[in-house]
Amino acid sequence: MAQEVSNGNHNSSTKPPPTPSPLRFSKFFQSNLRILVTGGAGFIGSHLVDKLMENEKNEVIVVDNYFTGSKDNLKKWIGHPRFELIRHDVTEPLLVEVDQIYHLACPASPIFYKYNPVKTIKTNVIGTLNMLGLAKRVGARILLTSTSEVYGDPLEHPQTENYWGNVNPIGVRSCYDEGKRVAETLMFDYHRQHGIEIRIARIFNTYGPRMNIDDGRVVSNFIAQAIRGESLTVQLPGTQTRSFCYVSDMVDGLIRLMEGEHTGPINIGNPGEFTMLELAEAVKELINPEVEIAKVENTPDDPRQRKPDISRAKELLGWEPKIKLRDGLPLMEEDFRQRLGIPRKN
Repeated sequence: MAQEVSNGNHNSSTKPPPTPSPLRFSKFFQSNLRILVTGGAGFIGSHLVDKLMENEKNEVIVVDNYFTGSKDNLKKWIGHPRFELIRHDVTEPLLVEVDQIYHLACPASPIFYKYNPVKTIKTNVIGTLNMLGLAKRVGARILLTSTSEVYGDPLEHPQTENYWGNVNPIGVRSCYDEGKRVAETLMFDYHRQHGIEIRIARIFNTYGPRMNIDDGRVVSNFIAQAIRGESLTVQLPGTQTRSFCYVSDMVDGLIRLMEGEHTGPINIGNPGEFTMLELAEAVKELINPEVEIAKVENTPDDPRQRKPDISRAKELLGWEPKIKLRDGLPLMEEDFRQRLGIPRKN
């Protein structure tokens, strides 16, 4: 039984987990682990699939509706005998037989979730209910990628998992923030009532190759602007902070959480903290020293500070990020240059 991580509340007793398919105990059954990744054609999801597929004991099934993901991110695996890709929306039930579920499906960029907020909250609530129902039916362990946005505009800095957050329930970002908070509630309710094996990761800002270009997130915006020779648009006041985790470190944290013995929630992120102006200066220096930095109006409910306390990840998972921002940005630049068709000047 997984150990529940205290989150400032009193945990009630849980039921034992459901029994998986009897086939699992057949002497004729191959030992492959069948893993479902929802949102697996997306940025983090596709990198997770790459890592899971490296293990020859894993069979990976990806479901994605391609709202923000792309088949291109998975092209190296299409046709592989241990890989299956299904076009599917998690707000509809899914009938598959799996041992583990990595539930990543949800637009994570403000541009996308503000474009269709109702779809976003349906993905978080109905999609998570459907995946929990699947986990209950087949006895699978399920990991939810929650978000640092559950802390809202935090009054505590850095943010620990015990902090309950400061979230606007009716703001333009609420479909995502509150949607993920409800998803966490559902995970623990299924865990306590039905004994489902759950894992919850609270992901902080992540960057790397395959991010959507112009998706409204600050790292991809700055790098695309620098490559195109445009001004880097820093939202006012420019002193708001974020912490940036390279995608390979993030994937390592998610797999350690899934394979460990703790329910979470556990913060997965890089505690290195940068102001938006510092980030813009770093991108300018590393990619295009000729571009200007321009200040623009901010969006409502934009958090002033973001920095994870990763003590719990270090202690329980033996995890901490390895790649520094200045080392990760050039790796992302090469991917963006290739997709934008703008080679580096000699």
